[in-house]
Amino acid sequence: MSSSYADRADPSSAVALGPTDAESRRAVGAAVVGNVLEWYDFAVYGYVATIIAKNFFPGGDEVGALLATFATFGIGFVARPLGGVIIGRIGDARGRKAALLLTIFMMAVGTVGIGFIPNYNSIGVLAPLLLVACRLLQGFAAGGEWGGATAFIVEWAPRDRRGFFGSFQQASVAGGLLLGSAIAALSSTLLSSDQMESWGWRIPFLLGFALIPVGIYMRSNIEETPAYRDAKDDPSGPQTPGWILAAKAFGFTILWTVSYYTILYYMPTFTQKYAGLSRTEALWSNTIGLVILVIAVPVMGLWSDRIGRKPLLIGCCVAFAVLTYPLFYIMLSGVSLLGVIAVQFVFGLMIAMFSGPGPAAIAEIFPTHCRSTWMSTGYSLATCIFGGFAPFIATWLINSTGSPISPVYYLIAAAIVSAIVVMTLRETAHEELR
Repeated sequence: MSSSYADRADPSSAVALGPTDAESRRAVGAAVVGNVLEWYDFAVYGYVATIIAKNFFPGGDEVGALLATFATFGIGFVARPLGGVIIGRIGDARGRKAALLLTIFMMAVGTVGIGFIPNYNSIGVLAPLLLVACRLLQGFAAGGEWGGATAFIVEWAPRDRRGFFGSFQQASVAGGLLLGSAIAALSSTLLSSDQMESWGWRIPFLLGFALIPVGIYMRSNIEETPAYRDAKDDPSGPQTPGWILAAKAFGFTILWTVSYYTILYYMPTFTQKYAGLSRTEALWSNTIGLVILVIAVPVMGLWSDRIGRKPLLIGCCVAFAVLTYPLFYIMLSGVSLLGVIAVQFVFGLMIAMFSGPGPAAIAEIFPTHCRSTWMSTGYSLATCIFGGFAPFIATWLINSTGSPISPVYYLIAAAIVSAIVVMTLRETAHEELR
C-alpha cells in the first residue's frame, strides 16, 4: 500500500509531498482503461440511433421515431443525478475504488441488455420498455462514474500536474466515444444496410460483455487515493455547504455537456440528414473528430497547469459563442466530406479547451471529504437537464423552426451561461488540493 501524503512529508517543513509519479501513473492508468470501456458502453447507443428508431419505434413518422429514440437516450440521463448522489456517497464513505467497481459492472449489464432485447415486431411495446430500463441502469452507473473517476484521478495527480493528469479523465471519456464510434463505423462498413438494420447494430452492444472482466480486473487492482485516506484520518476542512459548491459545478458544466452531446453524439445523425453524408461517412467523420479530441485534451490539460484553468475555459466559451453559427453554416452549404471533417476538427479543438482543464477545475471546487458526492450531483444534474436531451432538443428545434441551423442557438446560450459561472470562480491551478 502506498504511503499517504503525511508519510512522505519533507522533514524540514510541514508541507506534505504528493504521490510519486510512478504511483500516479499506475493508478491513473488503471482508472483510464476502465473509464474508456465504461463510456464505450454508454456512448454506442447514440451512434446507431437511426437504426434503433426503426427497430424499437416503428411507424410512418420518421421524425417521431427519431424523437422517441433520442428521448430514450435522454431518459438514461434522468437516472444520473440519483446515481451521482448514491454512488458518490459510496465513494466518499467507502472509498473511490468501491464506487468505481460498482459503476463498471452496472454499466456493462445495461449495455449487454440492450444488445439482447428483441425488437418491436417480436415483442411489441415490451421492447421499448426494456430499452428504457437498460438506459436507466446505464444512466445510474454513469452518474456515479464521472464524479468517482474524476475525484480518483485528480486526487492521485502530482500537485503541479492536476490539469494534465485530470485531462486523462476526459480523454478516456472521449476515448470511449471514439471506440464506440469506430466500432459502429466498422460494422456499417463491413455489413450491408439490411444486415446492419436487422442484426448488425447489436454487435457494438454485445461487445460490452467482453469488456466486463477487463474493467473489473483493472479496477480491482487499484489503491485508494492518498488524499482520500488523509481526509478520512483528518476530516476537518472548508465548511462551505456542499449544495452551494454543487450549484457552481452545475453552471460550470452546462456548455461542457451541451457541446459534448450535440457535437459528439448528435452530429452523425445531423450530418446524415442535413449535410448529405451517408451513414458510413457520417460515422467515420465523427470518429476522426473524436481522434482530434483525444489528442488535444491532454495538451490543453498540461497547458492549464502552466497558464491557469480560466483562460482556456473562458476561451472555449467565447469560441462557441462566436464560431458555432459559421461552422454549422459551412456544413449546411453542401461542402464535401472533407469539409465536414474540417468543421469537426475545429469543434474537437474547441471542446478540448474545456475538457482539458475541466476535470481538475471542477474537482478543485470541492474539499476531498465531500468531493465525490457533491461534484457528481452538480455535474449529473446539468448533464441530465442540458446534455442528455441535447439530441432531442436539437431535433425538436429543427422540426419546430424548419431550420437545420437552429441547434446553434442552444450551444450559444450554453456558452454564455457557463462563461458567467467560470468568471466567478477563483483560479485554482496553483493552489493545494483541499
